[in-house]
Amino acid sequence: MTKLTLTPRYAGDVPEAWAQELGSQTLARIMLARGVTDSDGLDTSVMKLLPAGGLMGLEAAAKLIDEAIDKNKRMVVVGDFDCDGATSTALMVRCLREMGASVDFIVPDRFKFGYGLTPEIVMHSAETLNPELIITVDNGISSHEGVAKAHELGIEVIITDHHLTTKPSPSAAAVVNPNQQGCEFRSKSLVGVGVAFYVMGRVAKLRREAGKTTTSVAKYLDLVALGTIADVGVLDQNNRILVTHGLANIRAGRACRGLLAILEQAGRDFEKIGSDDFGFAIAPRINAAGRMDNMRTGVECLLADDWSTAHTLALELGRLNQSRRSVEQQMRDEANGIIEELHLSDGERAKALPKAIVLYQDGWHQGVIGIVAGRIKERLYRPCIVFAPADIDKVGDDDLIKGSARSIAGVHIRDAIEAVAIANPDLITHFGGHAMAAGLTIQKRHFERFVQAFNQVMDDFSESVFSEEQFTDGALSPDEFSLAFAAHLKDLSVWGNGFAPPSFDGVFEVLNFRVMKDKHLKLTLRADGVLYPIDAIWFNYQPKQWDYQASRVHILYTLEVNEWQSTQSVQLVVKDLSVVDIAPLVA
Repeated sequence: MTKLTLTPRYAGDVPEAWAQELGSQTLARIMLARGVTDSDGLDTSVMKLLPAGGLMGLEAAAKLIDEAIDKNKRMVVVGDFDCDGATSTALMVRCLREMGASVDFIVPDRFKFGYGLTPEIVMHSAETLNPELIITVDNGISSHEGVAKAHELGIEVIITDHHLTTKPSPSAAAVVNPNQQGCEFRSKSLVGVGVAFYVMGRVAKLRREAGKTTTSVAKYLDLVALGTIADVGVLDQNNRILVTHGLANIRAGRACRGLLAILEQAGRDFEKIGSDDFGFAIAPRINAAGRMDNMRTGVECLLADDWSTAHTLALELGRLNQSRRSVEQQMRDEANGIIEELHLSDGERAKALPKAIVLYQDGWHQGVIGIVAGRIKERLYRPCIVFAPADIDKVGDDDLIKGSARSIAGVHIRDAIEAVAIANPDLITHFGGHAMAAGLTIQKRHFERFVQAFNQVMDDFSESVFSEEQFTDGALSPDEFSLAFAAHLKDLSVWGNGFAPPSFDGVFEVLNFRVMKDKHLKLTLRADGVLYPIDAIWFNYQPKQWDYQASRVHILYTLEVNEWQSTQSVQLVVKDLSVVDIAPLVA
């Protein structure tokens, strides 16, 4: 019997003054582990937002948009087909309309036009909407050809984006992206809707100062919060401020009708919403529109101003999400079968596990390959790229296939794909993304060659990178197993990517257990110094790690408030478990 192997998030000394200010050594340790050393780092007042002036290209973009509104130029916002793209599009369209602009929007159908401001989407926009100005949101930083096509047609382009790039920006009239070359904005973690928020805020201020029709962009922080969490934006202080105020707006009922309708469909109470609800309840429904059909449904839902329209569109998003889940499950089953055939399953065969998993099937749906890649990555703790046909009716060797990649800590997946592209200039048609997620397009005939080239890049990584490291914020003191502490912990900050939810560990006596729905393990535990039993639950538990004779267990867990029939109680949500002792068999 062994204890879990865990890495302390913070192993240094805790200044007594900081512990006294927070009222707890544990809270001080948690914050120090996340780089917060004083109360200023926890300040989420709007006054602490980074000034917009640091964003390169912002002034030029704001002045161009301001002039376009005054001259009643026809504008088209070109979005992206994920939740960040949908919230970015909705925010910009709402603000522009309220400032008097003549504006429409297009979200490229991923099955027809692919990603970004492509020449094809520029042509489509010109033919259907005849714009004089195109503004991209959550895309465009790599769209050199699309910008060139727009110029050829006499259309101005403003790019607002957040994606990484190693190349000069396109020759647009203005480019706003904290990650473009030469931009010194102190937060590189804004997502697309965060950039759109800053741009619209600057336009609104320009117009307010000039006595023109304007709007309050801050009332759409619900959209900013949703897009930031949905796109797994790093929660630096700037993003935590945006998300905190967005959540406050929603809890007060000051949110877009469509967002509230989606929450209602998902069975969530808007007054109690947390950042987790964005990722588990709202974002999947909006993303389903872009994955299964067309993201226009998701944007229209966020633009709806009457309850009837909002409810109708929220119902449609729910239907699309059910369809997405069905397709995803089928693909996951097929992918698991392939992994089994490749001798990559758990147990003794796992020794043969390669450093990356790259899969393709003719019948797979490109709308859900990113989700499937993420699930496989989580199961095997390996970078994973899942490909599907770009067009389900075209699966010949010369036809294109699209891949969606998900990665682990220590492997910058976009850079890894770029390394393949540099070494094999004719192999990858298009790619882009972040450290943890990316996309690419290749010809089907090049699939095996890509697998080989990608695995060669992975071979340069140390084996230690592919062993998942689990972190703990230490043990809780007996008085911290309380509703008051759990609630305070939840309210202390928004938690998420880059500001990880606190996790704790400890050894507990097992008083009772039962298996629920054949997949969840419910435990009743006793902790030293705690006078009452503590409930714990291990969702989708691992039977191989459990012993029905267990008398003591070492667990890694998060501290939650469980609410059942209007009664609240402390509950430990188990992330990992090791049996320390077993009870002797009774004769």
